[in-house]
Amino acid sequence: MEQLNTITTIATVIQLAVAPVFLLAGIAGLLNVLSTRLGRVVDRVRVVETRLSKETHEEHRSLLQSETNSLWNRIRLVDWSIRTFVAGALIVSLVIVALFLSELAHVNLSGFISFLFVCAMCSVILGLLMFLFEVSVSTRSIREGIDSMIKEDIAHQADGGLE
Repeated sequence: MEQLNTITTIATVIQLAVAPVFLLAGIAGLLNVLSTRLGRVVDRVRVVETRLSKETHEEHRSLLQSETNSLWNRIRLVDWSIRTFVAGALIVSLVIVALFLSELAHVNLSGFISFLFVCAMCSVILGLLMFLFEVSVSTRSIREGIDSMIKEDIAHQADGGLE
């Protein structure tokens, strides 16, 4: 009878741990998105910095330098977003471990588990905010590039028409 009670207890703890495991899966999906974005931004930085080193026209150099600065800001934001999501995932993992230890050692860790969970959520929130800022920097940079091309095209048309 004692073994059946222990199995029931462990099953209950596993049920409690399922929600944090789903949270880990969600964080893993966001990390996948962020790592893909980071790779694309790093590739773009390489292209722009190569072009910058070869560019002789000062106005073009200025535009390329501006784009490089924007890309490095995006890299920093994605990097820190990844760091906070990983920290959140580690803390969620600690929540799962604490759930099991609490039950197996018959120690009340509910306050500690609650604290860890709140810390994990704060970390995820920070990661999401940094991701939001990175997307904002990205769209602003695209909009500025399009505005610059339109102004250049208008100036070109005013100087003598299309070639």
